[in-house]
Amino acid sequence: VQLQASGGGLVQAGSSLRLSCVASGSTFSRQTIAWFRQAPGKEREFVAALRYSGGYTYYSDSVKGRFTISRDNAKSTMYLQMNSLTPEDTAVYYCAADPSIILSAVRDFRSYAYWGKGTLVTVSS
Repeated sequence: VQLQASGGGLVQAGSSLRLSCVASGSTFSRQTIAWFRQAPGKEREFVAALRYSGGYTYYSDSVKGRFTISRDNAKSTMYLQMNSLTPEDTAVYYCAADPSIILSAVRDFRSYAYWGKGTLVTVSS
């Protein structure tokens, strides 16, 4: 599976942005998908995940209530709708996918086999 993220940009605090990630390959519908982000000088951190089985979603505390992860299997595309953005959301955002993640590993970036190249989101104050 190859992933290609897009949709990043420069926005003002309080704005919204939607990231997209298109997957190649025929197994997208059977992948658990996730978004991670990495700010300059910081480690990659979990943002959100969506399991293919049951449709369960998971969010980091810092984005819960503001961000929404979703997928369109017909288009092999995953999304991250980001609302009420703050400068603390500034980072490179990466999409990830894996067919066999266990529940306890959903938030661990080391568990994901497939990664997109990332898209930069910059939020100005």
